[in-house]
Amino acid sequence: MLPKKLKRLSDMQLIALGFLLLILGGTCLLMLPCSSRTGEFTPFITALFTATSATCVTGLILVDTYTHWSFFGQLVLLLLIQIGGLGFITIGTAVSLVLRRKIGLKERGWIKESFNVLDIGGVVRLIKRVLKGTVLFEGIGALLLFTRFYPEMGFFNGLYYSIFHSISAFCNAGFDIMGKYKPYSSFTAYYDDPIVSFTLSALILIGGIGFIVWSDIIDHKWHFKKYALQTKMVLSFSAVLVFGGALLFYLLERNNLYADMSTTGIICSSFFSVITPRTAGFNTLDIGSLTEGGKLLTIILMFIGGGSGSTAGGVKMATIFVLLLHLRSTLLRTTGTNIFGRRIEDDTITKATALLCTYLFAGLAATLAICGMQGFPLGDTLFEVISAICTAGMTTGLTGQLNFISRLIIIFLMYIGRLGSLSFALSFTDHKKLTHIMQPVEHINIG
Repeated sequence: MLPKKLKRLSDMQLIALGFLLLILGGTCLLMLPCSSRTGEFTPFITALFTATSATCVTGLILVDTYTHWSFFGQLVLLLLIQIGGLGFITIGTAVSLVLRRKIGLKERGWIKESFNVLDIGGVVRLIKRVLKGTVLFEGIGALLLFTRFYPEMGFFNGLYYSIFHSISAFCNAGFDIMGKYKPYSSFTAYYDDPIVSFTLSALILIGGIGFIVWSDIIDHKWHFKKYALQTKMVLSFSAVLVFGGALLFYLLERNNLYADMSTTGIICSSFFSVITPRTAGFNTLDIGSLTEGGKLLTIILMFIGGGSGSTAGGVKMATIFVLLLHLRSTLLRTTGTNIFGRRIEDDTITKATALLCTYLFAGLAATLAICGMQGFPLGDTLFEVISAICTAGMTTGLTGQLNFISRLIIIFLMYIGRLGSLSFALSFTDHKKLTHIMQPVEHINIG
């Protein structure tokens, strides 16, 4: 009976159900005494919050990852991060490929929905590239981090820390086990370390630009003109956000956190601080000590996020890029929304507008609810909410102060943020019959 019910579900509904089951499974494992360092049961809400954050590759935590979770608990988190980052559809397909099972049309539809690609053709090849690329980049990242961690941690600890943080960075999860030195410290001790800062930054960027972009670069190498429009937009916007954002972050913090910092520290911190909000959750600076301008810039970066079909969250770079182009064409009164010699179709603009509004409404509603219940400062609450729904994992220190209801709100935001809030909303209307009768037109004033 159950398979028949599952067959009635849309691809998006199945993916949403799969993530929910993964979160619940992770919650049960994290509640076990063997998952905690003290050997005691972990409260349900703490385990649920942590499992959701790991599966949805967010990084928000109620308890320090190193001091609370045992080695087994950390391995559970690492497994949830890897599956959540790549998607359980990817992992399931990988198992099928290893067992030489045929990937049917239904499975290909799940892959298409999971990676947010436009058509079903070539999705199996895309999966193979994703798996190979993941192993390659996470391996290189772990090797580079090992050269830094080995001298101070020893071989086995250095290797474990390197692997853990390489996976966490590539999947844009933001979980760290640096609490061994100081709880909740993340990578603040390495703010001026080029190897750690730029290795983590590179992993975050590679994981966050999108698997579709990977595939396009592999096909066309460095011939920019041959790239698909999606790839050109993501790479161009990424460059602007990284270099422009780093400069802006320096200008905002030069008389604050950068006042007594070395040149190397300033360069490493500036680039790291604009890359990690999109959407890794690590930090090398005290987020609570940022200027108000620095916090606002971080919120903007968290909201934008990474590329479509990637390990990153946010509304995605393509969404913001499309809306900015549409704004330009509207102000200049040009016909169509054009870029790189191509015109963007109207349906894409409509979807981008709906996605932006969905994130804004959900974020503002959650901010209002949490502020109303607990009376937190508006700026810190908005920071926490945007961090959750955009799966960024950064916090000014508010997470541990949330009450039960507020924690449930953040859990829900992380969940819909990983699925995509618009996709989550559409999953409830996939099988509904909507009227196609055109109503009479009447003009209204806008602006």
